[in-house]
Amino acid sequence: MNTPTTQTLEIVVARTIPVNPAAVFDVWMDPKSPGSPWFGVTRAIVQPVVDGFFYHVVHHEGHDWAHYGRFTVLDRPRRIEHTWVSEATRGFESKVTLTLEPTGDGTLATLRQVNVPDDEMGRRHELGWGFVLDAIVSRFT
Repeated sequence: MNTPTTQTLEIVVARTIPVNPAAVFDVWMDPKSPGSPWFGVTRAIVQPVVDGFFYHVVHHEGHDWAHYGRFTVLDRPRRIEHTWVSEATRGFESKVTLTLEPTGDGTLATLRQVNVPDDEMGRRHELGWGFVLDAIVSRFT
């Protein structure tokens, strides 16, 4: 039996943030901190340890979007990696990697998400991650 395959894509979003990598790492991991991807959502459960789970619900465009995953790498202050599943990934598990590199102006934060369905909902992740990284930049400017 042939199983249909879904084309996937990789999303890459980067921003320079005017603080050191440890400060960016700490904001990302703290759901109570403005700039965190879990800040200000409808509901968030975050276990910020390797093999810890997260679940959060974002209300957007009249719809509740549930997201969940598991932290696979927490290498403070250099890298955060976790799985990512949502309705927008069509239930497929994708992987998000945030690398934090010191620069003369602070931190180059580069987010890569792989195994994202190559469709309209999948491509919208680029806007979502841009929004999150812009919120971290705004927090420190």
